[in-house]
Formats: sequence, C-alpha cells, structure tokens
Amino acid sequence: MPKKHIVKAIKPGSIAEEMEIVPGDEILKIGDKELEDIFDYDFLCMDTYLEVLVRKESGEEWLLEIDKDEDEDLGIVFDSGLMDECRSCRNSCIFCFIDQNPRGMRPTIYFKDDDTRLSFLQGNYVTLTNWSEKEIERVIRYRMEPINISVQTMNPELRVKMLRNKTAGQALAYLDRLYEAEITMNGQIVLCKGVNDGDELRYSIEKLMGYMPVMQSLSVVPVGLSKYRDRLYALEPFEKEDACEVIDIIEGYQKIAFEKYGTHFVQASDEWYLKAERDIPEEERYDGYLQLENGVGMVRLLVNATREAIDEYKASGIVPGNVSLTIATGRSAYGTLSMLASEIMSVWPQIKINVRAIRNDFFGERITVSGLITGQDLVAQLKDTDIGKALLITGNMLRHGEEVFLDDMTLTQVKEQLGCEVVTVGQDDGALLDAVLSVAEVNNG
Repeated sequence: MPKKHIVKAIKPGSIAEEMEIVPGDEILKIGDKELEDIFDYDFLCMDTYLEVLVRKESGEEWLLEIDKDEDEDLGIVFDSGLMDECRSCRNSCIFCFIDQNPRGMRPTIYFKDDDTRLSFLQGNYVTLTNWSEKEIERVIRYRMEPINISVQTMNPELRVKMLRNKTAGQALAYLDRLYEAEITMNGQIVLCKGVNDGDELRYSIEKLMGYMPVMQSLSVVPVGLSKYRDRLYALEPFEKEDACEVIDIIEGYQKIAFEKYGTHFVQASDEWYLKAERDIPEEERYDGYLQLENGVGMVRLLVNATREAIDEYKASGIVPGNVSLTIATGRSAYGTLSMLASEIMSVWPQIKINVRAIRNDFFGERITVSGLITGQDLVAQLKDTDIGKALLITGNMLRHGEEVFLDDMTLTQVKEQLGCEVVTVGQDDGALLDAVLSVAEVNNG
C-alpha cells in the first residue's frame, strides 16, 4: 500500500502558505509523478513550474499551479524526514554491535538500518544488500552522493560468510555501477581477527584502490566486542601486535595511493594507533578528515584544535577565574585528554582539571571508546567523588539529537544524581577549551 505523504507543518511566508496548503493535507503528485520519498519530492520541486495535486482532509482534491524560482523551497514539512519508513538491514553480520546489546532496552536500540537515503542524509554506512535495479537507478539519477559503503571484504565468498546473506557477494557489483556513474563513495572495513585481516585485508584494499578517485576514502576499524556475545560468532579481540600489523599494512598502501593520486585513501581508525602505542599521524595524512565519524583522525583533530585554541586565547589576554572540573572519557582517549588537560593547566594554573577514565561495565571492559559510555557507569564511578564545578563529557555519549545515554538514562538524571553541572563537548575546533573556559569565569585582560 503506497505511503501517504501528510503535511505536518507549513513554514511561515512560504509558497505553501500562499497556496493555502495546511497541516493534514496529503500531497498526491507533483506533475504526473507519485512520490516515494523525500528524494522524489526534492528532485521534482527543482523545476520553476509545478503542478501539485493535493488532497484536503475533506477529501476534495486541488490541483495547484506554482511558478517559482529554481530550487526555491515550497515550505512543506512532512511527518517523516524521509517521507517513508527507514529500511531495515537484511544481514546477520558476525560483527554486528546491535546484536551485542543487553536485553530490556528500548526497541529503537535494536533496529538495524541499511538505508541508502540515510547514507546520503546522515552519513550512515550501507551494505548494498538492500539494493535493486530501481534503487541504484535512483541513486545515479538523483546524484545521491557521497554513498558510504560497509564493504568489509572484497572477497565475495567471505562477504557472504561475514554478512550471513547469500546475496552479499554479488552486491559488490554495485560498486562498478557507482564507479562508472562517478558517484562519490567512501568505504569502511570492520576488521575481524582471523577473518578479513592479513592477506584478506591486503586483497580488499588493492581491489578498492581500483575505484579511486571516485571512491575517495576507506577506513579500517576494529570490531567492537561487548560482553553480551552468548551464542554469537566467536571473535577474538585484537592485541598490540595485531594493531601494529594492521597499521603497517595500511601505511604501506597509503604510500602507493599518495604517489598515484596525491591522497592517502586508506586510513586506520585512531583505536589502532592507541592500541599499538604508536604516535597518531600528522594532520596531512588524514586528507581533510573524510572519515572522522568513523573515529579516523579524531585524536589528531582534537590535539591540533585544542593547541590552536590555547594560543588564540593566550593572545586575547583572557583571565579565567579559579575553577575545578572533571573530564570523563573512555580508557582509549584518557592519555590524550590528560596531556591536553596538563597543557591547559600549565597556561592557566588557576584551572584544575581532573581527567577520569570510565570503565565500561555496561558493555564490558573491552569497550574503551567514549561514545559507548553509559549514564549509569558515569554515576556509579563518579558519585561521591570531588567532581568540582562541572563534569565535561563528549557529545557522542548521547544519542543523536537527544539528551539520552545508550542505557536510557537522561542527561538530567545524571546531573541530578551527580549533583553538578554536566557540559557536553562538541567536535568543533577548540570545543574542549571552549567548554573548559565556559565553566570558569573569564575576564578580558
């Protein structure tokens, strides 16, 4: 049954308001085309002359003729951002982190999306196993780029095994179609020890380099293993020597890619360098931080941006007041944040920063990234300690667009139980120092 596209709201002063479209109206067609989702709507609304068929709540149908500027928005807000249901994943990946959640959490936690439209709109990664001929034609026609693709391996038989989907291998052929149409791509490999690492990783990188420069980047991230893996595929954690081998493989291919295209192409996520106890690469190696959301270059960006912000604030002559605060982070980023805290305190000794590495009891101690720290772990490990004026946490501990942690505790509940202000630190340049100084009373010198 076709989905109804019901108007949720109308922007004031818009064309839709002028044409007396109101909330509750249903948009049936634009021209002779019925709408599937937001991409049909946006594409069809690019024309300067539109005929829009609207069904009023009374059942009466209006055919509206609209003259407008090219690309001018009609001002209609729909109930769903996609104008459609999100497409769920058809795979049962051996590494899926959603399968490693405990029972009893809110239903949305267990939903697995594999929707190309969210790849374009939000940067999500898709496996291509949901695709049909119609889907790829729409991607090419609407230039839905970049498309972020969870490749995992370029070995078709191994991909079937890893995704536990019999079509997973043949879905790799869509990469050729995207390449031929010059649709920009980014790739991702979730590396599993003894499965797609070693020679399999080398093979995959070499094959994917064949799609350069249309495929502009490739990240390699280690599989996350929670303590909730009963009856799941047996996977082993990576150790220090494994991380060193992965880095060596990747850095070898970076040299090849840079010589040929002037870009490093394949990137190791920060976790590899932290586990290997190696220095984080220089900024130039990250090619503009194309894979930042995959944890590639976040440490380098944080360090460089904080140091630049320190220099700028020093030059401005600001004088922060006396303040004590705590920064909570995952174990993997503890060393970096402790270093930056020391640098801040060396410039402004009146600021006292205590960095606390939060042990992940909720998902298990193998999980060391800050983005998977829960509210209950924060409270359990910081309650009855001297936090100071405020607790600083990274914004990625909260669900996107919400003030809720992964365990359903709200930011307000954490504030109440800890009895202090909780400040979320964004990813903008200098955000860490901005957050520290926002807690202190700052006077201009």
